[in-house]
Amino acid sequence: MSDLISILGVSAIGYHGVFPEERRDGQEFIVDADLQLDLSAAGESDDLTKTIDYSKVADLIVFEITGTPVNLIEALATRICAKILGEFSQVDKLKITVHKPSAPVVAKFSDISVTIERSR
Repeated sequence: MSDLISILGVSAIGYHGVFPEERRDGQEFIVDADLQLDLSAAGESDDLTKTIDYSKVADLIVFEITGTPVNLIEALATRICAKILGEFSQVDKLKITVHKPSAPVVAKFSDISVTIERSR
């Protein structure tokens, strides 16, 4: 069984990118997280210790967005996945989408994002 916790639109200013101005000026990054895990014990007990505290997951995501810069949002997504799997053993599978809505692209666009999925 895999139930789902979705945490959508976590945003913070990060300094990721390959261009010097991205590293210097920063920009907003937005992350969506879908965490698959068994939520039956939490649903039956109404006990926070039987599930994942999504505020802690959101804090972890913000920490990674604002942390050590990487060149690629693929690397940021991978790092977020690894941290979540490392800190929350209940998660069986997850999908992370990193949005870079202000990417330095000449063409007009509404969003650029990368989505990765990882599992145990």
